[in-house]
Amino acid sequence: MTTTGIYRRDALVTAALDCLAEKGFKGLRLRDVATRAGIDHSTLHHHFATKRDLVDRVGEHVVRQFWPTMPQTGPPAERLHEHLAALARMIQEQPTLFAVLSEFDQRAHHDPQVRAMLAEHEHGWRTVLGQLFRAGTWRTRVDPDAAVELVIAAVKGVSRNPDAAAPVLTQLEALLARRP
Repeated sequence: MTTTGIYRRDALVTAALDCLAEKGFKGLRLRDVATRAGIDHSTLHHHFATKRDLVDRVGEHVVRQFWPTMPQTGPPAERLHEHLAALARMIQEQPTLFAVLSEFDQRAHHDPQVRAMLAEHEHGWRTVLGQLFRAGTWRTRVDPDAAVELVIAAVKGVSRNPDAAAPVLTQLEALLARRP
């Protein structure tokens, strides 16, 4: 694919992300995406044969944004701190990303492909968080599996109120990381 092709493809993904955040899946129209990306509707089909192909690419894009939020090295408590701080910044700085993630969560209830994509992403997130909670010294009686679900639920919940993200996730860290 040429540089122009890659640029257009990325522009279409960004435009679709914005359209999904504004109108949800039910309001997603390929003509609107093409217009927002500054290309002709027929050109969109050179990059994405179907609406499903575009939606899948948007899902991949959304999931990739989370990959760098978890440090690979360091003490577990410090890694949790960095991860939650990065997520709080993302929630505040990229609310569109979280609006689309919420749309995907809702769509997953009745769309097996979206459900599979989210399950894969969350499996990876659960695995990394689970390893973190099993490796560290945490508050007494912290069940690693429950702590993983607590982090995921808190992040998804607070993403609906970006101004509260930093204090809520800081409080969550304090509750989990407190020493006995």
